[in-house]
Amino acid sequence: MCQALHISRSGYYAYIKRPESKGSVENRKLLDTIRNIHHESRKIYRSPQITKNLPPDQKASRGRVARLMQENGIQSKVVKKYKATTNSKHNLPVADNLLNQNFETKKPREKWLADITYIPTDEGRLYLAGVMDLHGREIVGWAMDSRMKA
Repeated sequence: MCQALHISRSGYYAYIKRPESKGSVENRKLLDTIRNIHHESRKIYRSPQITKNLPPDQKASRGRVARLMQENGIQSKVVKKYKATTNSKHNLPVADNLLNQNFETKKPREKWLADITYIPTDEGRLYLAGVMDLHGREIVGWAMDSRMKA
């Protein structure tokens, strides 16, 4: 094994007998504290918040906390801010529901279904409206825009 790793036999045995370093012992204790704080925050806290909540006897820099979190796969959940995309309180006319959940058709162009959704992109939201023919489940029309005007 020593030949495969290109190390000396005496170096290997010295490594095996060597006690754990003070830094690695402190890192292990700090990592346990980081995991506890992260769990208590419902996995939302990132390294700055965890650093602020460390007990006084275990103070560490934000960089050290971030490094330990990254090395051990500890990540915060991303909590996205709610943004309303639909304004239901308006005086505009609303079309009646003529299908009443009856989606069966006998011929093409008998029943169409329309819906609108948004697609998050790096440049903001992209709104997509589509119209589908229920007979063949084909999209017969669609439109996209950067804002929902109507």
